[in-house]
Amino acid sequence: MTGGRLAWLGSLPFLAYVGLFLLAPTVIVAAGAFTDVANRPTLANIRVLGERTVVDSFVNSIALSAASAVIGAVLGAVLAWVVVTGNPDGALRRTTTAVCGVLAQFGGVTLAFAFIASIGNQGLVTLALDAVGPRPGTGWLYELPGLVLVYSYFQIPLMVLVFLPALDGVRPQWREAAETLGGSSWQYFRHVAVPLLTPAFLGALLLLFANAFAAYATAAALISQGAVIAPLQIRTALTSEVILGQANAGKAIALGMILVVAVAMTLYALVQRRSARWLR
Repeated sequence: MTGGRLAWLGSLPFLAYVGLFLLAPTVIVAAGAFTDVANRPTLANIRVLGERTVVDSFVNSIALSAASAVIGAVLGAVLAWVVVTGNPDGALRRTTTAVCGVLAQFGGVTLAFAFIASIGNQGLVTLALDAVGPRPGTGWLYELPGLVLVYSYFQIPLMVLVFLPALDGVRPQWREAAETLGGSSWQYFRHVAVPLLTPAFLGALLLLFANAFAAYATAAALISQGAVIAPLQIRTALTSEVILGQANAGKAIALGMILVVAVAMTLYALVQRRSARWLR
């Protein structure tokens, strides 16, 4: 009994953190979505979710998140596979995981500035190419295609970190058994490795989708005008000087984002449960 109480005491800081920085903001957003500026119940904020601009921003956010998640998942899985085939204690693995650990967190304004300074209108690469030939177009960097590229920068290393444990769970004995039974490398890959790793891959894909869907600072630094994705719609609702009193409409949009991320993370938990069952 004493051990159980001590375990609960040990988890109190984590529970307090979750309550303050996850549950409390969610409750505030949900409550604000159904009240007006005078804290009276209303559905006017929820109706904002049906407006064309808001719907388009959600469609763009989903498309952006899906595209960057697929690119990050595929390239990250290939890189993780290359790393895991080497020495588990070698320099390649240690270096790759260390670099990916840094790059997976390298986002926000810093990442946006790095791309602007490199391939923006007056970026170093742009000016260098302009000096030797036709000036390349850079307007795409400040639109959805540019966001896909920039988001992929931190999605790929995140995929490496997430997918490496799943690859480590594939036991060498399974390959040896397949070869003993006369199976080729392609047959082992198709009938053993892929079915085993598919749940983990899909789970990582959903995690990358949620990670991109909730990203804000990078997009805000690249796109200063307009609100092409849902997080920027929230910024517009909170800071617009043309239409006042839209803060709670921004909370309604945030509530919509919470629901989308909740669905993605629920699917992620279900897929991870299946993956853990196979890779024990």
